[in-house]
Amino acid sequence: MSQPYRHPALRQLMEQQTRSATRERRLEQLDRAERLLAEIEGGKVYPFEFLCYRITGYRADSSSLLTISGRDVRHDLRLYVEDLSRTVGQPVDEATEPVLTVEDVSRRYRVSTRTVNRWRRQGLVARHFRVEGRIKVGFLESSLDRFVSEHREQVDRGTRFSQLSDAERDEIIRRARRMAAVRQASLAEIARRIARKMSRSPETIRMTLKTYDREHPDRAIFPSSTGPLDTEARAQIYRKFRTGTSVEVLAKQYGRTRSSIYRVLNELRAERLLETKLEYMHNESFDDPKAAAEILAEMPVPADGKAPRKVKAPKGLPPYLASLYEVPLLSREQEAHLFRKMNFLKYKAHLRREKLDPHKAKTAELDEIDRLQDEALAVKNQIIRANLRLVVSIAKRHVGPSNNFFELVSDGNMSLIRAVEKFDYARGNKFSTYASWAIMKNFARTIPEENYRRDRFVTGHEEMFESAADGRIDEHEYEVAHRRNVEAVQGMLGRLDDRERRIMISRYGLDGTREMTLEQLGRELGITKERVRQIESRAQEKLRRIAVEERMELPMF
Repeated sequence: MSQPYRHPALRQLMEQQTRSATRERRLEQLDRAERLLAEIEGGKVYPFEFLCYRITGYRADSSSLLTISGRDVRHDLRLYVEDLSRTVGQPVDEATEPVLTVEDVSRRYRVSTRTVNRWRRQGLVARHFRVEGRIKVGFLESSLDRFVSEHREQVDRGTRFSQLSDAERDEIIRRARRMAAVRQASLAEIARRIARKMSRSPETIRMTLKTYDREHPDRAIFPSSTGPLDTEARAQIYRKFRTGTSVEVLAKQYGRTRSSIYRVLNELRAERLLETKLEYMHNESFDDPKAAAEILAEMPVPADGKAPRKVKAPKGLPPYLASLYEVPLLSREQEAHLFRKMNFLKYKAHLRREKLDPHKAKTAELDEIDRLQDEALAVKNQIIRANLRLVVSIAKRHVGPSNNFFELVSDGNMSLIRAVEKFDYARGNKFSTYASWAIMKNFARTIPEENYRRDRFVTGHEEMFESAADGRIDEHEYEVAHRRNVEAVQGMLGRLDDRERRIMISRYGLDGTREMTLEQLGRELGITKERVRQIESRAQEKLRRIAVEERMELPMF
């Protein structure tokens, strides 16, 4: 059974102990980890330093601020025991207490081996033992007893399992058809509801319904959604995911599996990635694998070892422009290093983009391309910030009675950005020389054009028109922005639980519903007005966090 750790700390600790601890120490740590697991409470938060001490018996030299939730600790400790025991290979006859295999547990509780493996995912701690020369999964008697006592109802339900009768099967199908028509719920949700009512396992109900649908496609309760999604549906899935809707919710909305939703997201993400233009200046050193470490190294310090001298900002500049003079200028060596690094990162991203097939794109491949392009952008911004004062200096020389200084600076910044993209550092020229030429050439073209446009359309009544300017908001722009906000909020609501989502929709009149007071909602939900307010406040806080993560501006929250 392979599951990922929820937190890398315990996985790293397991790998460290595998490399450095003796076999006896690892056996001791297995027992310590299981004893600790029995004490962990899901609702608490535990410092990693405490967990490390309880498992290894050693305290770290320096305190760590890292904490892990109890639920994640329970999950990862169980994996820790399984993975560490696999490295020990303890013979089953050396165990200090009886050991049961998966088949033994299956016979004892009269459940399938599949059910036993499901119990492992739900908290039954397993170890790996050497049985007749082979490594097999086994359970200590104490571990099994602890799981059974904590999940008594679930184990009893599995023990009561027997072959479905025809009447029971018909009842399951009848209930599922009625619930699917009324609730529009997923197969998994309906299976859980029927399982509770009929004292059966959800897996039994789910397999019964899937078998029925496969044998009766014309009367299927959950017809297969294997047809291709159209372009609009795919775009909607991608847009909703980007605004916060989870893959689970999207799978339910579009009647698809989670893996198919991931395929759609990766395909569209790859297409949009390939649509983005990527330009770089190639250098022969990029093809030398030995040069990568030097290219990606930190920026070199000035040759004389001294920090760059700060330049005092000219008087009369606003704070924003004055702050540009706080960024130190780059030396020739630093400048060449940054340009080479930026273009090398773009080159590496280009190579990966050439191999990228949108229909087979994997998340890891896309993440790597995004990482390279983001790092290249960060280096580019570093170069731009170090040269922004150059734009101010040139703009001051070109400003006149008919020119706006800040418009010249804005126009010059765009010329600077284009110059960074086109500059070939390998020719040995200083970038400031190349950028100055590009900015002045742009000013020589745009300033006469602006003067000509102003003279051609002058009316003699500029002051009257300026005083009578229409300050009203463009209605179309307002509607577009409002619709965009509504889509974003609806996507974010999918990450709230059912009651939080219901309260937020009713309180703010979303999806065409009428707005309700706290008291009205309390009566409808059967809770106090104060409790409704508390849930609303909690939901708002969640939405604020989501908005910060997604960099959205939602003033209504």
